[in-house]
Amino acid sequence: MKLIAVDLDGTLLSEDCSISQVNREAIHEVQKQGNIIVISSGRSFHDTKQILQKAGIECPIISGNGAISFHTEKIIQNFSLPVNVISEMMEILDETNFYYEIYTRNGILLKQDGRDLLKKEIKYMQEQETGFPEEWAYGEIDIQYNQHGLLHVPHYQDIDFTHLEVYKLFVLSFDKCKLIKLLERVSGRKDISITSSGGTKLEIGHLDISKGNALKFMADYLGIPLEKTVAIGDNLNDLSMFDVAGMSIAMGNAVEEVKKNGTFITKKHNENGVAFALRKYILA
Repeated sequence: MKLIAVDLDGTLLSEDCSISQVNREAIHEVQKQGNIIVISSGRSFHDTKQILQKAGIECPIISGNGAISFHTEKIIQNFSLPVNVISEMMEILDETNFYYEIYTRNGILLKQDGRDLLKKEIKYMQEQETGFPEEWAYGEIDIQYNQHGLLHVPHYQDIDFTHLEVYKLFVLSFDKCKLIKLLERVSGRKDISITSSGGTKLEIGHLDISKGNALKFMADYLGIPLEKTVAIGDNLNDLSMFDVAGMSIAMGNAVEEVKKNGTFITKKHNENGVAFALRKYILA
């Protein structure tokens, strides 16, 4: 029996954010052999669960980059940010005019003017960079606004986060210089974890969360040795899984650092790379 952790965006999901029939069939084949698939994503728990239900896939879930671990209809581990840390991070993000989302146990909080903020940033980047990919940028916005479990609010400042169990702040910006400055400002903190699932994104969570820690926890919970675990992913937030898994498989579209750290490299996500990897390295 193997425990196989599979990322979503850039890995299992197609360009339209669905799971292809080919990938679904390969997952079911692996499960029928007695192996366990666990979806390991930076996406929210609500969103991940809806995506899997739509695809007809039943399996454990690691969401929020390891903040929530879910198995057999119950949450078996979860981490949330202290309220004082949330307040401090919000103050920094607001004063630097960032678009950000707040992941809570009830869903994802989005400010009602968030889309307008991102549109203004696209216009600014078009003025700064010749050939800025406008269509791609608007596609990135659509991905965020097509998530399941969105809760639109006028603003964040008056919300009492005490009992909302906030587990991630997701930052999106098309201004890379601005993101770098933010990273430099918060990376020295000892009370948060920082990762990324793409060049336009920064994800802030509880100090102890990572996909790697969650994979270790899930393997221990299920009684599966780490040497019998497999990780499949494409971006920087998947590296912690690669560090602990017995086998790691980078997508053909993965960033170079992930490819360098993978045991194997499979096809791209829009070429059913997960199915190819499962059939070549697990089912063979």
